[in-house]
Amino acid sequence: MERPEINWDRTGSFTAGTVGPQGRRVFFLQASYEDQVLSLKVEKQQMAGLADFLMSMLNDLPPKDGSDLLDSTAGETKFMDPGEPDWVIGSLGVTYEQSGDKLILIAEELTRDEDSIPAQARLTLSRLQVEHFIQIAQELISAGRPPCPYCGSPLEPDAAGWCPCSN
Repeated sequence: MERPEINWDRTGSFTAGTVGPQGRRVFFLQASYEDQVLSLKVEKQQMAGLADFLMSMLNDLPPKDGSDLLDSTAGETKFMDPGEPDWVIGSLGVTYEQSGDKLILIAEELTRDEDSIPAQARLTLSRLQVEHFIQIAQELISAGRPPCPYCGSPLEPDAAGWCPCSN
């Protein structure tokens, strides 16, 4: 079955969120355009890597001209529990469109069947939307379980701070 291709020339909102208790959270990227909402499941490490990459990319861009100050939706974007993801992200890419001063996020579905065509989403984002996403993603990543002081693995909440490596 052929999967949809999403190509939004303007994304209304873009944010990150999680569902579930600490230690068992499911991470999402969520975007909307008009009445469509796209919720994509992503690994925690993918979200952290995307936020880091976008931050370094923003730092490398030429100074902004203030045109995206009209984009007041970036700070108002709220994550909505999607229930089920539209699909799981397999790969992410980012490019910059200088003429419109926009960043374009390209997400491709993780597929198990080599013969199936993965879904793709191309989301055009303003700098303010990207800055908002980075802030939310960093808060979500840092809100995770504390690491073991010996091995760095996340400690299980049920184990009361104990890790097998401390034996």
